[in-house]
Amino acid sequence: MTSQTADAYERLIDRFVAWARARPDIHAAIVVGSRARTDRPADEWSDLDIVVFVTDPAPFLSSTDWLTNIGDVRITFLEPTAGGEMERRVLFDGGLDVDFAVISHTKLQHMVEHGIPPAVAGVFRRGVRVLLDREGLAAQLKPADAEPASPDAPGEEQFLEVVNDFWYHAVLTVKKLRRGEIWYARACADGYMKRLLLRMIEWHAATMSQRDRDVWHDGRFLEQWADQRVLEGLRDAFAHYDRDDVRRGLLATMDLFRWLAKETAERLACRYPESADEYATGLVNALLWQDTSTDVDHGT
Repeated sequence: MTSQTADAYERLIDRFVAWARARPDIHAAIVVGSRARTDRPADEWSDLDIVVFVTDPAPFLSSTDWLTNIGDVRITFLEPTAGGEMERRVLFDGGLDVDFAVISHTKLQHMVEHGIPPAVAGVFRRGVRVLLDREGLAAQLKPADAEPASPDAPGEEQFLEVVNDFWYHAVLTVKKLRRGEIWYARACADGYMKRLLLRMIEWHAATMSQRDRDVWHDGRFLEQWADQRVLEGLRDAFAHYDRDDVRRGLLATMDLFRWLAKETAERLACRYPESADEYATGLVNALLWQDTSTDVDHGT
């Protein structure tokens, strides 16, 4: 990260803290993500993630006027967070990218008393930088175990849910493709099915013999922790907006998922549903290679 970029973000943080201290409805604020981490810290491409705990999130989410106290706003919009809250994403002048997750103060109290939800615990575990803490609650958000946790090994039921979900959607993708719904088919193959594939990649990496392997969330730094064979397989797994290429990408994704799931099942001592795999694969091949002359073709 260049010193100029780092200094610009620090000045923005200073303006935010000065403004927040004068607002009694802001109880606490913390930085999470790369600008609070010691492992894989911020570089010149990193944004700034600030979690703000307030009396009532509604005014901060429905209005943008408060942002002018922090910087010159160029772009802003709302987006859900991984933890089910809402955040206001802002691009300030100079390309400074800041995400303000605005959360009720009562939820801060709940997290301190009952624990951090699993959906965000991994983020908090990697680093928390306290900016404002009127009641001393924010300082308690970092779990006692500061080491990042790998994904929990699934039980057989959870494992089978993901595998069966994947094979079901492989068939669904082909049906949409045969109908001529190339957009939908590609979105299914490269969207929903890839999320299931990522879950399997995480489980596979977490069960490898190298127990010190640091498996990140949401595919972050996947190139550093996934099996090298995964990286090679992913080169062929994504498709262009083209009927034949969606077919090619789907088959490559199926091949990649299959060996990953089988190896993971063996390591977990779980049952792999061969019959579901064989039935879905047979149906996919039958639908892909039967006469397509009557298909609707909405694109090439």
